[in-house]
Amino acid sequence: MNIRSLTRGDGVVIGAAVLLFIASFLDTFDGSGGDIPTAWDNLGLLMSMYVGGIIGAALIVLARALPQPRKIVGLDLGQLGVALTVFAAWTAFWSIIDPLGAFSDTFGSADVERGAGLILGFIAALVLAGAAVATPLVPALQGALVPAPKPPAPLPYGAQPPGGYGYPGAQQQPSPFGGQPQQGQQPGQPPFAGGQPAPAQPPAADFSPFWFAVPVPRPLYAEDGAPMPIAELAPGTWYLAVEQGAQGLVAQTQDGRRGVLRDTSGIQRG
Repeated sequence: MNIRSLTRGDGVVIGAAVLLFIASFLDTFDGSGGDIPTAWDNLGLLMSMYVGGIIGAALIVLARALPQPRKIVGLDLGQLGVALTVFAAWTAFWSIIDPLGAFSDTFGSADVERGAGLILGFIAALVLAGAAVATPLVPALQGALVPAPKPPAPLPYGAQPPGGYGYPGAQQQPSPFGGQPQQGQQPGQPPFAGGQPAPAQPPAADFSPFWFAVPVPRPLYAEDGAPMPIAELAPGTWYLAVEQGAQGLVAQTQDGRRGVLRDTSGIQRG
């Protein structure tokens, strides 16, 4: 799981779910005809409004953090979570209109006021459903919840990075002058990430390789134009842009694979 893939909208979903959990322990309504119950005294209200909303929030966050999408009964985890949050908000709306529900026989026609648990739960359910629905639509909610780490400071001209050639933290070192080239490496060529030679493609004349990070998970497609992605770029990780291709930005992953990043909106350059 990659928590750096969570967005600001996911943060609102998490906060609303916590508020909904707290509201379940507060009074559902205030009346003078008997004991004042909480949501835990009404199983139907508890499961449909409070627990249903919390489970929906958990599914949304889990779907965002997993590297590969998961499905339940043919539905994506995120879609199922959004549906549960909308159902919780719908239940909260009608519970505000009819706060007595199953306790109408106990309290009769007594003057009933909505309790703090019902009011707070209604607000939390509305915020939860609104954030779940609006996150894919509102750019402000799609920003990274945990900011990506800053790129390492540039080294002085001619200095060697401590991790050697390649990505930050890499352990491989370039072959010394006159040493033996790596397997698959031609004499006089620099080593490539992962020990594998990169495909020979002429870079653009005015393009300089640079490090970058993506704000949200982005698919990486093969350079031959295949429709299925070959990898997914995750926020919080720095990738190397090696050239500007006709289909998009050609990037190289940490394991040495190359692909085309077609959506470059909002990327952070190192």
